[in-house]
Amino acid sequence: MSSSISSRAPSFTAVVSLVFAVSGFSYNAWRLEQSEENNIVRDASFQVLTELSEFEQVIYANHYDLNDVEGSPRLGWVKIGLVGDLSMLIGEDAAASAAKLKASWSDDWSSVRDSRAVVDKLVLEVDAVRQSVRMQLQDLD
Repeated sequence: MSSSISSRAPSFTAVVSLVFAVSGFSYNAWRLEQSEENNIVRDASFQVLTELSEFEQVIYANHYDLNDVEGSPRLGWVKIGLVGDLSMLIGEDAAASAAKLKASWSDDWSSVRDSRAVVDKLVLEVDAVRQSVRMQLQDLD
């Protein structure tokens, strides 16, 4: 009986070693994938935050400075388009907030120069996108 147990020990050791090797490899592969996803979300988030600041500057330049170059609605469209595209990489909440901001910009861009209420509304929506991006960054693993 003693020889039966000792003859099975190398097989058992090999199976346990294989299980540990496979589980270790699986965890490592999952962790690398998760890290890459987190890096994509971080990079997109930082770019979105930058573009939102620049978009806000376009709004202010148009309304307060009456500057047709720095406050050009075309520049605003480019910024808001990029925010919408990148927000899809961040998460559903950020994408939804960015879509709402884009819809408001679409409806109100021509009134930015003359209406403080429109400026305030757009700035609040910019802040909502910022907040959803920040929340996503805090939730990263």
